[in-house]
Amino acid sequence: MNKTIPESERIINPDGTVFHLHLRPDQLTDRVILVGDPGRVDMVAGFFDTTTFEVSSREFHTIGGTYNGKPIMCLSHGIGPDNIDIVINELDALANIDFSTREIRDEKRVLTLVRIGTSGALQPELSLGTPVIAEKSIGFDGVLNYYAGRNDVADLDFEHALCHHTGWNPLWAKPYVVDADPELVERIGRDDMVRGNTISAVGFYGPQGRELRLPLANPDLNRRIEEFEHKGRKITNYEMESAPLQGLGKLMGHKAMTVCSIIANRFNTVANPNYKSGISDLIATVLDRI
Repeated sequence: MNKTIPESERIINPDGTVFHLHLRPDQLTDRVILVGDPGRVDMVAGFFDTTTFEVSSREFHTIGGTYNGKPIMCLSHGIGPDNIDIVINELDALANIDFSTREIRDEKRVLTLVRIGTSGALQPELSLGTPVIAEKSIGFDGVLNYYAGRNDVADLDFEHALCHHTGWNPLWAKPYVVDADPELVERIGRDDMVRGNTISAVGFYGPQGRELRLPLANPDLNRRIEEFEHKGRKITNYEMESAPLQGLGKLMGHKAMTVCSIIANRFNTVANPNYKSGISDLIATVLDRI
């Protein structure tokens, strides 16, 4: 007998939509572009051939349509790993739980999830505007640690080496390291995107080593991260969502990856606040390849 999800655990709105995203199962497409900024959804949808629906609820803004004649949708997730936990669970529920019976379906639907974002580089050679794929994503957020099977999808050797090198503070969530879907990385990245090792931080300021008025608990952490190398891999950049996306995607059987445009270089202390044209070019490239 298939597992039935109680009402309290998977809330369905009176209009038949999933709780936070306010989407119906019939609106879900197999290909989903994810962005942080609700306003960026309009930028992505501007490339669509047609639009079929638009839904907004809180920071979750969705536009569905077609691109090159195939169904696609763009959804904003807001800022941070906690929002990714909501978005991926609710997208999977739309795909793989029957809304009328609340039972998990026998046949699992596989979604292709590509997040397009912005990021700060941690290595000097990464110039502003460089697209970096999170081939490996390092979660400093702890989201995946709450799910069974976490170790089955994680690179435990990388985790151990990183914790040892940085002298990881036991008060922080234990890092987890997950790979992007390899076929998706090759399809999207081809030969013109950097394959990176990306940290998903749990915040923008202190958790990424930025100091304004409050002093940092470990002001040496970013230096240690920049110096870290494991089996020829260095950590390339910071953002805030790729690790839970790729980790939950792996656990659920979906294809997931993140690609970010570098808009600041923390090592060289430079930034480009006028980055939107570069993001537009990256969106166009991803849409052509997804």
